[in-house]
Formats: sequence, C-alpha cells, structure tokens
Amino acid sequence: MGLAVYIGKRVVRLVLSLIAVSILTFTLLQLAPGNFADLQRVNSGATNLGGVGTESMVGELESRYGADVPAWKQYLIFMKGAAHWDFGPSYKYASRNVQDIIAEAFPVSATLALLAVLLALLIAVPVGVFAALRQNSKSDHTTMFVVTLGHALPSYLTAAFMILLFSATLKLLPSGGWNGPKDLILPVLALSLGPAAVLARYVRSSMLETLREEYITAALAKGGPRRTVIVRHALRNSLIPLVTVAGPLLAALMTGTVFVEALLRIPGLGLYFANAAASRDMPLLMGTALFFALILMVTNLVVDLAYGLLDPRIRAAGGGPHDRD
Repeated sequence: MGLAVYIGKRVVRLVLSLIAVSILTFTLLQLAPGNFADLQRVNSGATNLGGVGTESMVGELESRYGADVPAWKQYLIFMKGAAHWDFGPSYKYASRNVQDIIAEAFPVSATLALLAVLLALLIAVPVGVFAALRQNSKSDHTTMFVVTLGHALPSYLTAAFMILLFSATLKLLPSGGWNGPKDLILPVLALSLGPAAVLARYVRSSMLETLREEYITAALAKGGPRRTVIVRHALRNSLIPLVTVAGPLLAALMTGTVFVEALLRIPGLGLYFANAAASRDMPLLMGTALFFALILMVTNLVVDLAYGLLDPRIRAAGGGPHDRD
C-alpha cells in the first residue's frame, strides 16, 4: 500500500512537472524572434523588402502555420492533442506527424545512449577500482586527473576532435551518417567519455567507503584472500550506488545528444530537436521537449524504485523506495 501511494504521488508530480515544462518551452518559443511563417517568407523571398511578397501569400502562410491564432489558443490546442499522444503535424516536415518522428528517431538516440553507457561502465569500473586500491598514490592522482579532464570536455568537442583524427587524418572511420556499424563508433566514443569520468569517480568514492566498513576489515583480518574479499564483497556492494547514477546518465544521453547528432549527421531525436529550434517548428519542438522531460522523469522514478529494492539498508530503514527529489 505504501509503495502504491508513493508511486501515485510521484506520478502526480510528474504530470505537474510536464505541464510546467510545456508552459516554459512554449513561452520561450513565443519570446524568440520570428516564427515559422516568418522564416518561410524570408526563405522563399516572399517579403516586402524583396518586392515580391503579397498580402495573400503572407496570409496563407500565417493561416497554415498558426501565426494568426492567439498564443494561448495555440498552447491549449497543442496540449489537448498531447494529452492523447497526438502532437499534430510538424511545420518543417509537413507530411509527418510529430509522434511519428519521435517513434522513428528516438530508437536511434536510445541506441547511441545505451551503447555509450555500457562502454562508460566498462571503462569506469576498473578505473575506479584501480584508483581506490591505490588511494593517494601517484597512480591515483594521475588517474583522477585524466578522469577530471574527460569530465570537463563536452561531448561535441570530443566528437569534433575524433572526426579530425580518425576521419580527416587517419581515414579510418566515416565522418558521419547512419549507414552501418562503423557509423556507431565515433558517436558512442564521444558520448561515453564524459559519463565514464563521472562513473569512475563514483566507483572510486564508493569503493573507498566500502573498504572502510567493519565487515571488510573483519574478512581481511580472518585471513581471507584480499582479491576474493575485494571482488566478492567490496566491489559488489560498491556498485549498488551506480544505479542512482547510471540510470539518469542513460536518460540524459538519450535526451542530450543534440550537438553530437547534428555534428555527425545522425537522424536521431536530437537532430530533429535542433532543426525544430532553428526553424521555430512549434509542434515538433514542444513534442520533443515534453518527450525528453518524460524520459528523464520516468527514469528517475525507476531508479528510485530499483535502488530501494537493491539496497537492503533502505528497505530496513524506511520500507520504501529512496526518494532523491
């Protein structure tokens, strides 16, 4: 019963948060200079400055793209459809509905994010354990310096450097596109380095904390093999907190691949979001923003529930999930 109440409260908060995100996104879109109809008139040359625009052409564009509808009414019409998972047709991609674009593009972004997190874990766990077991040594300081550097570099800058190195200079990998397995290598590498640095720091910190626990000290004092104690006890318990980090990281990568996808010409949801922002495509921009927010919030809920199930100390203390909000 307590779990049902907890989930119910979180769902209510999720809905309210989505409404807040929609209002904020729509307001910012309205405050931005120009709209889709204006951009279409400029791009087509249908402006009075060019001497070829006519009032009928301007009126047709405004009617087609909603520029003649009051802002509050545009918002209510959009939200009414969004409540039924119907975001309407995209302005920029006029023959396609926004929900269809999301359904087609999101698996691309999710694939990149999942592979990037898996690679990040493969890098972070041994690096974090290595640093923890050599605390305050030169190896530890060097490892943490490299980790901090990796965390500081944005993924798009890493992607640009990799394009110059592996594509332009060494000619080993394609510089972009989405045509085969080779096209996965650059974006996954670029997206994984930052999360790997974050996870490595968490592994090191958690490992150091676990090594100070009394049961670890007792196991070592009884003459247990150090390798066995570390792998079977210390490492296993140290990895539990990673659930609270890896889950949100996965969600953040699913929703934060905008620059990398645009740079590498990958047809993921991030690329569509960037195009929607540039062209003032209100339905596509609103739809992707709400979908991104939904992914983040649902992931946080799942992580909280999973953490409560994995860590017996939380169940013993409160009998319910660990609410991090």
